[in-house]
Amino acid sequence: MVSLGPGDAQLLTYKALEAFRNSDLICVPTKSEDRSFTKSISYAIVNEALKLLNIEREIIPVYSPMRFQQSDWIHEAETILKSFQQHQTVSFVTIGDAGIYSSIYYLLEIIKTKAPNIYQTCEVIPGVTSFSAASAEVKKALCLGDEELHIRPINPRSEVHTTEILMRPKIGMHTKELGEGDFYTFENMYLHDAKITASKVEKVKRYMTLFIKFAKR
Repeated sequence: MVSLGPGDAQLLTYKALEAFRNSDLICVPTKSEDRSFTKSISYAIVNEALKLLNIEREIIPVYSPMRFQQSDWIHEAETILKSFQQHQTVSFVTIGDAGIYSSIYYLLEIIKTKAPNIYQTCEVIPGVTSFSAASAEVKKALCLGDEELHIRPINPRSEVHTTEILMRPKIGMHTKELGEGDFYTFENMYLHDAKITASKVEKVKRYMTLFIKFAKR
């Protein structure tokens, strides 16, 4: 599951490029009913990435009408799974970052049910978000000092639930004050002593500690 970033192929991560290099097939979503890529931003980014890598890969369209319907996600997931009948490594792409308003996790839940063995080998590759890129374009910080950053849907379809990202804790602080919920603790991510705990640790031991309290779904 490869995040494409905000639209510039040069903002693809090294991991995303390596995923394309190692994939036998790339599944690209399109809103066009005829399955063409004429208006597909995703296809344009993938095509540019393959040119940068100087490689060719088979690309197939995955019809994604953006209707927010379970039946559409099932069809997309089944298209991905069907690809494994002839290919060993398959990439599916999404604009922006997979963790921010993406269909990736709807598809993963379906894949988890229909093909748990494939789900276990799935990897989600993060990407640059549209708002971090926008902030950089105008040279204005999203948050400084003790400011908060809020991300919210302008036209929600249903009741809005909230995921909280809690950053900049002090070493030695106890986390009782953070409350309860579906917490994960991330310590020293991507460093040699990185640790992910599927709960809230009782006491902060490392400066680079991040808490995420996931929304109730």
